[in-house]
Formats: sequence, structure tokens, C-alpha cells
Amino acid sequence: MLRLFTDFDGPIVDVSERYYRVYQFCLEKTQRPGQAVRQLSKPEFWQLKRARVPETQIALNSGLDEAQAKEFSQLRRKTVHTEEYFDYDTLVPGAVEALLKIQEAGIDLAVMTMRRVWELDFAFKKFDLGRFFPENRCYCLTNDYVKTRDIDDKPLLMAKALKELSPVTDSWMVGDTEADITAAKKHGIKVMAVESGIRDRDQLELYQPDLIVPNLSSAVALILENRTLVLK
Repeated sequence: MLRLFTDFDGPIVDVSERYYRVYQFCLEKTQRPGQAVRQLSKPEFWQLKRARVPETQIALNSGLDEAQAKEFSQLRRKTVHTEEYFDYDTLVPGAVEALLKIQEAGIDLAVMTMRRVWELDFAFKKFDLGRFFPENRCYCLTNDYVKTRDIDDKPLLMAKALKELSPVTDSWMVGDTEADITAAKKHGIKVMAVESGIRDRDQLELYQPDLIVPNLSSAVALILENRTLVLK
């Protein structure tokens, strides 16, 4: 039996529009009346995010001063995970088709995400994704979980999953951040990093995943191809 763990944001859902809209809101709220600022274009902004440029530096690049940059960063943290802005998320092209292929191939599929229960439920309803992930294949944070750092919290989720799920002969993790790579490697699971999420290739390479692929569709194609070769 083969199992695929997939992260949610990045491989399946594109969060770039949500993050950009929050950036625009925070910039508008933080600038002083009459203050000249330079609103970054979405491609400029997303390139900085994917390169892990700090929020305060993004604020400074946009023309805010240091005190405002701190305020901007705090406001962004409060805003980015609110229901109003989750509605800007979209599906990564080809992600649903990739999930269907995994399902049809009889591969055990589980989602592992730093979203909270309500955040995952919101997206499941919006995009009709619950059909791929029964409750016992959903690993996310409780609504009252006190987050530390994703790179610390995600390996704990993986440990929980491996304790609860039946053993399989082979497993893959697909994700878009250092937290996904770290969680998989810590527990001896092969990991593919996708470039469709919030980290660019340079950032992903720092954590040495087994493979870097463009998106979930590419990851699934490789898994299915490899599975066919093994069966032969």
C-alpha cells in the first residue's frame, strides 16, 4: 500500500491573492494621511514572499518607516487568517484532477496542514474537497491550538498521523515549505517540494527535499509512473 500526505496551501490551494489583498489592506491602514507610499504589484510582492523576505522589509520597500513597518507586520498577522480574506483563495490549476488520479489509483491519501479545523472546513466547502479527505485522513490544528513555528509544529502532526494510521509499504509527502520537508525527513518519509506555493526554488533547495517539481500534478504523475514501474 502506498500513502500520499499532501500539504493543503501550495499544492492544492493558491493563497497568493489572499496574501496580496491583506498586504494592500495593511499598507492602506498603516500609511499616514498624505504619505507617499509605493504599493508593490502582485508579482513583486509574491516574489518577495516566496524568497522569505520579512514582512517588515516588505513594508519598508513599500515606503513605510520602521515604526509603521512594525505596525504593518502586526496588523498583517491579525488579518491574514480571517474568514473575509480566506475567500480570496483559489485552486491551483490541475490540483483537483491530480487528487482524482490518486483516488482512482487506490492510493491512501491524507492532508497535513497548518490550517485550523475551521479554516480547512471553510476551504473544503468552498472547493468541494471533502470528498477526497475523510475525517480520519485530515491532520490539521485544532481551533484553539497555540502555534509556535510551522517547522516545529508540522513534525508533531506527522508523528500523530504515523501513530494513528495503519502501516504502509511506501509513503510520500508533497508540500511547499521547509516545514513540510522537515516533517517528512524527520520521520523517514520521502518528500517532493512543489514550486506552486509560498517558497521559491532557492528556498526549497536549502532543505534538500528528494525532488522539486512544479506542482501537485507533476508530483502525482511521478508517483504513479514510479508505482507502475515497481509493479512491472
